[in-house]
Amino acid sequence: MRSSKKQAGFTLIELMIAVVVMGILVSIAVPAYNDQVRKTRRAQAKADIQEITQIMERFYTVNNTYVGYTIPAALANSPRDGTPLYAISLTAAATANAYTLQAVPSGDQVYDKCGNLGINQSGARTPTTAGCWN
Repeated sequence: MRSSKKQAGFTLIELMIAVVVMGILVSIAVPAYNDQVRKTRRAQAKADIQEITQIMERFYTVNNTYVGYTIPAALANSPRDGTPLYAISLTAAATANAYTLQAVPSGDQVYDKCGNLGINQSGARTPTTAGCWN
């Protein structure tokens, strides 16, 4: 005698197809998420560099030179709280009319497409790769 009840559930093939689809979605989503996280961290580093640039310009206005300015320890890392992901420093000693600030990535941020971020007294920014400073 046959039973007229339907059996409910998934077959092994249906389950394997679902696992493959999930794997494909994860392989696309995780790198995209990591890129967005790096972009956000880079934005914080850019803001911190801009803040130091403004402080240096105020120093120049008062002293008519960049010589003698040192980055305060509280501003030397980005972000200021938590694990530092960028070390901000002057690439060489500031001269009377010139300086170059650089933010060097560390940790997971070294995989960021932009790498080291830099800016000088005239506002020239490095790298010039699209998306790094705009």
